This record gives sequence, C-alpha cells and structure tokens, in this order.
Amino acid sequence: MLTAGHAGWGYTTSTGLPFTHEEIVDPHFEACSADYLDALDGVGIRPGWHVLDAGCGSGAFLPRIAELVGPSGRISAVDLAPENVERAAGRLRGRPDAPPLVVRRAGLLDLPYADGMFDAVWCANTTQYLDDAELAGALAELRRVTRPGGLVAVKDVDGSLSTVRPADPFLITDFLRASAASPGYARQLLRGRDLYRWLRAAGLTAVRQRTILMEHHAPLTPAALRFYANACARFARQARDEGIAGNWAPFLDPDDPAGPLRDPDGYVSEGNVIAIGTVPFAPMDGDETP
Repeated sequence: MLTAGHAGWGYTTSTGLPFTHEEIVDPHFEACSADYLDALDGVGIRPGWHVLDAGCGSGAFLPRIAELVGPSGRISAVDLAPENVERAAGRLRGRPDAPPLVVRRAGLLDLPYADGMFDAVWCANTTQYLDDAELAGALAELRRVTRPGGLVAVKDVDGSLSTVRPADPFLITDFLRASAASPGYARQLLRGRDLYRWLRAAGLTAVRQRTILMEHHAPLTPAALRFYANACARFARQARDEGIAGNWAPFLDPDDPAGPLRDPDGYVSEGNVIAIGTVPFAPMDGDETP
C-alpha cells in the first residue's frame, strides 16, 4: 500500500504512509468531527449489525459505530500499523454498553475474514493510499466480506476542493496539479469524486455519492489550527524542495503568530466524498439472461 510519492509528505506511522500519525490525524478528526460523523450516520448502519472498520487508524470512528450497532451488534476493525491496532483496541474500553470489538492487523488487499461475514463495511481515509490497481483489489475484498444486501461505504478526500486564505486561491490546486503530473499519492488525492465509478466497477449496486465541503473560518479552533497549520507547512516545504511555484513562504512556520491561518480573515477548506453501494444478491436459477 506504499505507493509512489509518499516520502516527502511526512507525519507517518510505522507503515510509512503520510498523514497517518496520531499527532496530526487526531486533531484533524476533532476539527472535522461533525462532518465526519454525519457522513458515517448517513450510511444506514442498523442496530445489531456486524460492521467492519477497514483501515481504522487509531479508531476515532469506533465509538460512533458502537452507538449505531448498539450492544447487540459487533465491530471488527483492521489497520496496517501495529500502534494503531493497539490504540483502536482500547477505544471502547470502559463503556458498559459497548458491543464486542476485535481489532486485527491487516491490509485491505487481503482481509482475514470469510465471505459475507459483515452487514456493512466502513472505510475512511484509506483508499487515498492505494494506486488504481490496488483500489480495485481492495474494493473487491470489501465486497467479498460483505453479505448480499449489505453496504460498502468508502469515505475519502477530494483534494480539488482544498484552498486557504489569505493566499493565492490556486496555491494548493497548482501544488496538487504539479505533484500529480506522475502517478502517486498526489494524484490519488484527486480521485475522490470518482469513487462512485470505482464502486460500480466493483459490482456494487444502488451506488450513491455525496461531496462534503468542510470549511474553517478564523478564529480557527485549536484542533483545526494545529492540523491545517502543520499540513500547510508540510506542503510548503515539499513545494520548496520540489521547486513547485507559489508563495508558500508564509506557511513554512506552523507556529508563526503572523501566519495566514491566524489572520483575522484566515480560512481553509477541504473536500471529502462518501460513496455507498450495496452488495447484490446472486441471481436465482432461471433468472440469468440467455
């Protein structure tokens, strides 16, 4: 799952995947939790279901999944990073009405589960790390482990909606365009609004998709400021190192009190996409079209 172009982005876990370390992922979840949880709530997960969180990270979504399935449900989760597996396994500890939770170390390309084991699969902020061939393989796995009539939900970033003020309105767009000139992580950040096509190609039916614009206005919350100032600083350093044009200098120091995101007119936005499909039932004998 370590596709080309990851090394320069930083904030990695033991997997080497960028922007996966808890020091940046947790503030991001806190800053965007209302939109994130709204996306999860819209999947259609029901009480009593067995749900897989595929690529669970440190487990930020697990408490809400637990609320949705209730004490009669079950949750399984997988992640590649052993430190994430350990943290996720403790997310529901001390909750008396929490459903059973089992977290395992595994990747999306070879899930350690039987066919049709889950009522729904939730996969958030993970497919961005897969190249096109791996994405097709992962979606085939998500479909395989979900029962007929069950749901596969994939949420990921849409980099084309990222912008920051006060700055050139095309600063991030031009950075991603330049970085995405060849296959790799940057190009995968721009694939979000094509997810519906990938789910259809995986054989899922009744596919629906929604794009979410997440906006943060000054004064940014501490969590939002922590995440976006660090993310912009990483973009700025990478742009400088790769010779990508643009006035990134004001963003280089995430702690600069005069930084753009601390400006009275500071603003940052990003896009996310949630795509949901249903696993079809096998045709009954005699239903095949000749």
